[in-house]
Amino acid sequence: MVARTPEEFRAKQQIDVRTFHEVIGIETRERRVRVVDRKTQNEAWEAYDELLMATGAVPLRPSVPGADASGIYGVHTLESGIRLRKVLDAQQPRSAVIVGGGYIGLEMAEAFLLRGMRVSLVDKAPQVMGTLDQDMARHVARALTDRGVHLYLDEALEAFAVRNGRVHAVITSQRTLETDLVLLGMGVAPNTQLAKEAGIPLGERGAVRVDRRMATEVEGVWAAGDCAESFHRLTGQPFYVALGTVANRHGRVAGTNMAGGDARFSGVVGTAVTRICSLEVARTGLQTRELEGLGRPFVSQTIESHTRAAYFPGSGTIHVKMLADAATGVVLGAQIVGQEGAAKRIDVMATAISAELTARQVSELDLAYAPPFSPLWDPLIIAARLLAKKIQ
Repeated sequence: MVARTPEEFRAKQQIDVRTFHEVIGIETRERRVRVVDRKTQNEAWEAYDELLMATGAVPLRPSVPGADASGIYGVHTLESGIRLRKVLDAQQPRSAVIVGGGYIGLEMAEAFLLRGMRVSLVDKAPQVMGTLDQDMARHVARALTDRGVHLYLDEALEAFAVRNGRVHAVITSQRTLETDLVLLGMGVAPNTQLAKEAGIPLGERGAVRVDRRMATEVEGVWAAGDCAESFHRLTGQPFYVALGTVANRHGRVAGTNMAGGDARFSGVVGTAVTRICSLEVARTGLQTRELEGLGRPFVSQTIESHTRAAYFPGSGTIHVKMLADAATGVVLGAQIVGQEGAAKRIDVMATAISAELTARQVSELDLAYAPPFSPLWDPLIIAARLLAKKIQ
C-alpha cells in the first residue's frame, strides 16, 4: 500500500519526508511551525517560506452512549484496516452492524458478506448512497438485500449497548440489533483543528477556505486535499469533497504556485465511482435534490439498457439517469448503476458536463462500438436522445 518510500522521495525528488513527526502549532506571522518527534518527544521550531496545509480528513464518530466501547471499528487508515482484519481473523465474528450507508459502509458490507457474516446496516437517511437519486439508489439497495444484507433505513442511531466494556448491540430509534462488532461508515470531516488554532479562516463546511490558486487568506499559507475546500463548476460555489483524485489535483495546483508558477484549480463536478456486490455505481454533476434546492428548472430521463450487445456473452443490465437544464438543454448530472462495464461510462458524462454540452450534443457523440463493449446505440446516447426530446 506504499506508493513511494521516504528514501525514494529523497533520492529522486530531493523531498525530505519525516515520518513519526507531527506539527503541533503554527505561527503564521513568524512563518514557523512547531514540530514534535513522536519517537523521542523532542520539539523544535522549523521556519518556512511557504506552508502547505495537507492534513486530510478525520472520520466522523457518533456522540451517543457507549461510543467509546471496544468492538467498534473504522477503516479510515491502512492501520485501522489491518487492525480490523486481525480481529476478524482471530475472533471469527458471526455478525456485524454497519452504521452509515455511504461508500465505505456499503463496500464493507460486501467484505463482511464474503466472510460469511450476518450483516445489518443502519442509516438515518431514507436511502443508501445519498449521492444518488432515490430511484437509482433502489437498485443498490436491492443488490444488497438480495445478497442478504439487512437494511434499516430511516432509523437514527441512539446508543450502543455495552457489556463488560464491549459493544453487544446497536440501539436505533426503532429496534435493538445484537451484534459481534460494529463498523462505522459515517463519512469524514476536514481535519482543520491545527488551521483553526492558527487563525486560518475556514469555510461553511469547516474546510480551509482557499481561492482558485489554493491559497488561504493568510499570506504564505496554502491548503490542499481533504482539509481544503473545492468549488463546484456548475454552481460556482464552495464545495467539499474528500476524494483522492481531487486531492491530487489540489496538490499539483498548490505546489506549482508555491514554487513560483501560476496554476488554477478548475473545480469539480462531483464525479465518483464504486462497486457494490455485483453492481458498478457512478455519479457526476448535480442530483435531483441539489437542483431542487437551487430552484433550477430541469428535466430528467432514466433508461434501462445493456452493458454490451444483448446477444454477447456477459451482457448485463445498466440503468442510466441523466438530468439537464429545462431551458437550455445543458447536461447537469448523470447517474449510472449496472453490471460489468457500466461505471466508467460516467467519465463521458463528466466530460460532457465540464464542456457544457447539451443533451442533444451528447446524443450525437461518436462513441466507440463493438459487441463486447457496447450495444450499437450506447446507453448514454439513448438516454441523451430521449432527454433532448423533453427539452424540445
